[in-house]
Amino acid sequence: MVTSPDRTVRSDAALTIIAPGTRLEGELASSGVVKVEGTVAGTIRAERQVLVARGGVVEGDIHTVEAVIGGRVQGGVSATERIEVQGGATVNGDVSTKSLVVQEGGEINGLVKMTGSEGAAPAK
Repeated sequence: MVTSPDRTVRSDAALTIIAPGTRLEGELASSGVVKVEGTVAGTIRAERQVLVARGGVVEGDIHTVEAVIGGRVQGGVSATERIEVQGGATVNGDVSTKSLVVQEGGEINGLVKMTGSEGAAPAK
């Protein structure tokens, strides 16, 4: 386990990368981190984190603990702890989380639901 000032990160967690130029159709489930640099057409469920890189596209919903969006999401994002929408990124769908960061130039086109200490719907 690796410890940072504000969180503990499991160093043995799985990492799944959807590379640029790759298109995955269907549901994607991971016990760790999913990084999307290509396109995923379907729901993503990750027990730790989903990263949508600049140029990455998700055409479906995301369910996770933490989501960092740098590309485009055409669907809802539900994160039990945190969602970050970076500058130039777009989410066209509803978001639900405990903590939300939208950098200048980031867009959310949908409803925003901030959850209390009980968290958002858990990743399944």
